[in-house]
Amino acid sequence: MPAIVNICFHGIGTPARQMEPGEDRYWISHDLFREVLDEVAGRPEVRLSFDDGNASDIELGLPGLEERGLRATFFVLAARFGGGGSLSEDDVRALRDRGMAIGSHGMHHVPWRGLDERAAREEMVEARDRIADVVGRPVDRAALPLGRYDRRALGRLRAAGYREVSTSDRRRARDGAWLQPRYSVTREDTIASLRTHVLAPPPLTERLSREVVGLVKRWR
Repeated sequence: MPAIVNICFHGIGTPARQMEPGEDRYWISHDLFREVLDEVAGRPEVRLSFDDGNASDIELGLPGLEERGLRATFFVLAARFGGGGSLSEDDVRALRDRGMAIGSHGMHHVPWRGLDERAAREEMVEARDRIADVVGRPVDRAALPLGRYDRRALGRLRAAGYREVSTSDRRRARDGAWLQPRYSVTREDTIASLRTHVLAPPPLTERLSREVVGLVKRWR
């Protein structure tokens, strides 16, 4: 299967809500966002996504995509709908109406590793159903909050019927694979680092190392 480069954004510009610990590095400048889009436009192996359901998704993300004829998947948080600095239900429907895909990032942005049965159902099933009600169509893609997972979490997602699950494992993906590793863009990134560490094929040793890390996560 062809190699796919999944690139993920979180926040763009200035946050309009209180950030979680460590979240600030995932907020990038508007200029860097636009530079990344310019760099990947016209590259069919690159796929784009957004996590966390921030208001910047529709205020800055959507216009940037449309200006370049790009599409993305927006993984939203059901419990944040309408909260300050977050997407509203109308915003999510607007993204849908403009040709964007909508996926689930859960309910409360908590790691899905180690959840009890009740919490797992809320995060993986109830959140998805609420998002599906908003967009008026089935939701069968999920992105793992904080990139954390294990064999049990993946088993629950398979049982829940998800067609595709995105991680934050910073390695290339295979087209059509159920598990889709992604590269998150951070404020430390530059176009040069993107070209070197994301868009260029990784050295064999680096690729094997990242594959081993992913294997350990999937089977622990």
